[in-house]
Amino acid sequence: MVKKILKFGGTSVGTIERIQHVANIIKKEYDAGNQIIAIVSAMAGRTNELIKYSKDIAQDFDKRELDVLLSTGEQVTCALLAGALIKLKLKAKTWLNWQIPILTEGEHSNSRIINMNVSQISKYLDEGIAVIPGFQGISKKGDVTTIGRGGSDATAVAIAKLFNADSCEIYTDVDGVFSTDPNKIPVAKKIEKISYDEMLELSSLGAKVMQPSAVQTAMIYNIPLEVRSTFTDRKGTKIFDQQSIDYNKSVTGVAYSKDDAKITLIGVEDKPGVAANIFDPLNKAQINVDMVIQNISSDQKTTDITFTIKREDLSNTKEILKNNKKIKYQDIAYNDKVAKVSIVGAGMVSTPGVTFKMFKGLADEKINILAISTSEIKLSVIIEQENTLNAVKKLHTIFELD
Repeated sequence: MVKKILKFGGTSVGTIERIQHVANIIKKEYDAGNQIIAIVSAMAGRTNELIKYSKDIAQDFDKRELDVLLSTGEQVTCALLAGALIKLKLKAKTWLNWQIPILTEGEHSNSRIINMNVSQISKYLDEGIAVIPGFQGISKKGDVTTIGRGGSDATAVAIAKLFNADSCEIYTDVDGVFSTDPNKIPVAKKIEKISYDEMLELSSLGAKVMQPSAVQTAMIYNIPLEVRSTFTDRKGTKIFDQQSIDYNKSVTGVAYSKDDAKITLIGVEDKPGVAANIFDPLNKAQINVDMVIQNISSDQKTTDITFTIKREDLSNTKEILKNNKKIKYQDIAYNDKVAKVSIVGAGMVSTPGVTFKMFKGLADEKINILAISTSEIKLSVIIEQENTLNAVKKLHTIFELD
């Protein structure tokens, strides 16, 4: 008997009709003799609606209470889906985070799953279908916690690991993982299979198909994943280990994000420990720093340090830098109208000329590069936001992904 984890995203359960459709998908799998654990997100738009409610109360709404509020979205979906399954004459039951329990650690709104009790659900799987909310858990103190936007993916992968599942399928509103956003670039093509490494890079660089931490967990524990559509019967994209890497293809996909901001500290005193003094308070404030570029001045006494952060952290970052007494600098410059565009591919390691090809393509479109970051299988640039779509189209074409 095959044990399957089926995770359904917000668009898949966005209406009552779609929830009923999901129930039929689960019934088909269950009737085939599989044991099923279904993980669900909140109905599309519900989490944003709940966040708006919190901001109507207070802009700095208490994080503990925000987790309590946001976790209700998945609870609603669980009950509706279990009810739909019962109507189909199936035995189904909702298991909320505190009933299992799903244990987490870390900060509110950004916790991580560390363990869960599998015994009760394992016994129940011989009788019926378990429906579990994604995105949440409970701390050792007994507080409800959430694990970040898109956290239902992380829940699904964690449950696949803890239950030793045979497969973990991520159902969404697209047919799988594409070479870039098919909603913006119609000539984007579906990727039949992709490595954990490539998927992790694409996810962290702006591709919205899967949460990066979920891909990372799957990679660590070698959990095969498949991303597929809730609304078609077509095969999806399989995500697994190094054997899936296609070294013959230099670039697998083009990703982009429009939620970045660039900050430059001008005329920073150039001496040991300065960089640590700049980034230490940002780390303590849980502000994620991405690209970092340092330029030494001709007199070798001062330097300019440029780095990128999430746009939502810009105001807080500027305030922290201004109040940092451990660093001396002449001025702060920032740009919150930038985008990050990246190419990803395992074949970049062994293919010469990829960097030139990317830069030449952007230059042909008269797109200026503001910052550069590289790794073995990715190359990212920061550009002006208004040029994003043009850049993605150009790179998608020159690397023969159309």
